[in-house]
Amino acid sequence: MGLQDSLDYQFIEELKKTELSLLLDDNHSFIKAIFRECSDVVVREFEIEPNIPALVLFVDGLTNTQLLNDTMKSLMLLGGGETAIERIVGTILPVSQTQISDNYGDLLVSVLGGDAALLVEGNAKAILLGIRGTEKRSVAEPETETVVRGPKEGFVESIRTNTSMIRRKLKTPRLKMKSLCIGKESNTNIVVCYMDDLAMPSLVEEVVKRLELIKIDAILESGMIEELIQDNAYSPFPQMQYTERPDVVAGALLQGRVAILTDGTPFALIVPFVFIQTMQTSEDYYERFQIGSLLRMLRYVFVFLSLTTPALYVAITTYHQELLPTTLMLSVAASREAIPFPAVVEAFIMEITFEALREAGIRLPKAVGSAVSILGALVVGQAAVQAGIVSAPMVIVVSITGIASFTIPRFNGAIAIRMLRFPILMAGSLFGFYGIFFSLMILIGHMANLRSFGVPYLSPLGPLSSGDIKDVFVRAPWWQLEKRPEFMPVQDAQRMDDKLSQQIMQDGGLDGSSIDHKHRSSEEGNENGSS
Repeated sequence: MGLQDSLDYQFIEELKKTELSLLLDDNHSFIKAIFRECSDVVVREFEIEPNIPALVLFVDGLTNTQLLNDTMKSLMLLGGGETAIERIVGTILPVSQTQISDNYGDLLVSVLGGDAALLVEGNAKAILLGIRGTEKRSVAEPETETVVRGPKEGFVESIRTNTSMIRRKLKTPRLKMKSLCIGKESNTNIVVCYMDDLAMPSLVEEVVKRLELIKIDAILESGMIEELIQDNAYSPFPQMQYTERPDVVAGALLQGRVAILTDGTPFALIVPFVFIQTMQTSEDYYERFQIGSLLRMLRYVFVFLSLTTPALYVAITTYHQELLPTTLMLSVAASREAIPFPAVVEAFIMEITFEALREAGIRLPKAVGSAVSILGALVVGQAAVQAGIVSAPMVIVVSITGIASFTIPRFNGAIAIRMLRFPILMAGSLFGFYGIFFSLMILIGHMANLRSFGVPYLSPLGPLSSGDIKDVFVRAPWWQLEKRPEFMPVQDAQRMDDKLSQQIMQDGGLDGSSIDHKHRSSEEGNENGSS
């Protein structure tokens, strides 16, 4: 930490040690000196009946002015001559959320967060009024994690709105929310969420410890926190999950994991995070298990294709032509006859072009972005084939690769696969199948060495956890998921009654025997009654 940073942090700590004055004029002068040339900071002086000087400090645009006006009216008309802060809070103020501060540090941080501060003559304390009223985006369906079946609500930029959405999912006092403040200039509010009876205390302590070690001027998005507290900063694989969905956070908390909410961003972080969760979506658990299992197996197939298809094509056409049927080999050779570049150069040209079109489609306005990405790929691919720069099979291979990468549910996981595609392509062009094989071995070895807050990244496959296999490549029925994941240390591993499936069978809920029995009994009763 540099000298200036130390001075800034020292200034903030000194403010917290500086106590308020009994004289209102001294407090007013101190506040004006700190907020000089701050046109959005308002200091409103008034009198509490009868003739008791007071002032209200707030930031225009962050405070609900209507509630503030009502508060000041109650003080002016119904004051009754009260001057003690404690009596004013207990008998006069029509505000549900209040705090009392005796130092400038806590007062200024609260005011800059949207609260209003009330100072009264003769009191060395200030009342902090919880009447925040900032403009915020309404709750809507998240664009990054759309589902066909499931909740259509997503997080917004207001951290209190986000915590309330989680609280609506988990209506239990076991849900804990620990507040932190990070950033010497931004003073960003951070909330650490966990289930007190599930999450291991050591995991919660580690998360809080890493957050408290962050010394930075501002936190503007949760991605900054992710990069600062992850285990291996140089790995291309994501070691923390981010999501816009409250149901995803609630499900993670019920697994004993910890969520980190950041004020000013709709993306929540979840730790620990393992690779198999890159292939899972919330919709897997909302649809019936046959559908969830099929979709999950397809994702694993396509993630392999996304990673290796260009490298396999280059290796086969360059070194292993005998693997192709004769007719297909002749067709590929004929299409490449007039191409001036080797297959690996073709692959790099098309892959880089495809990535550029995808990036352009994201950055352009939504109305034209999709048209540019789709039409651009078609036009550029057709023109390149006609010009003899690339062959038609290469265009097909790159298209299949791009489509396969879109099936990866987690965007940060898809980015990692797209990055690793290029070194594997180079290894395949140099050494054929041997290069691809050794590249994959190195990749798996690297993933096996990764940890996410102490949990092995390849869990439950490495180390193998037999009880969790039923929720890796397939999604077992809910009545077979009676325990929480074994690779995740928790205080209570039991999710549901382990005799649930037997009870369902006995009640006829699976084979419908009780329903048939009741139906037959009803028919027999009707026949007897008619006779």
